[in-house]
Amino acid sequence: MVLDACSRRVVGWAMDRTMDRGLVLAALGRAIRERRPGQELLHHSDRGRQYASADYRNLFSRHGMICSMTHKGDCWGNAMAESFFHSLKAECVSWMRYRTREAREDVFRYIELFYNRTRRHSSLGYMSPEEFERRAEAA
Repeated sequence: MVLDACSRRVVGWAMDRTMDRGLVLAALGRAIRERRPGQELLHHSDRGRQYASADYRNLFSRHGMICSMTHKGDCWGNAMAESFFHSLKAECVSWMRYRTREAREDVFRYIELFYNRTRRHSSLGYMSPEEFERRAEAA
């Protein structure tokens, strides 16, 4: 998952059975297509091996993004992403038992229809990420 730190909007995400570099490449690729980031956009992640892979670093370098990673053992360094995953689990999937690809549909609905469009965030003045971005663009 790639999260816009200003608006808290999920701008790229992907799902698979394992968390490897292909998964994070897909999520970042989706975010790049969605947002078309400008030069020197700061991209922050933890120090997972998939984020440190040459393929991943090359993708954001090709788009002029700057890499930022947490310090080793810093559990607070990626708090926004951890907060999102806590919300996803608590509000959507923790009580579910999936047998097929239903999980992908539920996660899509949660992110695209609820989290980004209607879920209010205290850090955004109790606006949804979409509403926050609309107001920021209008200002």
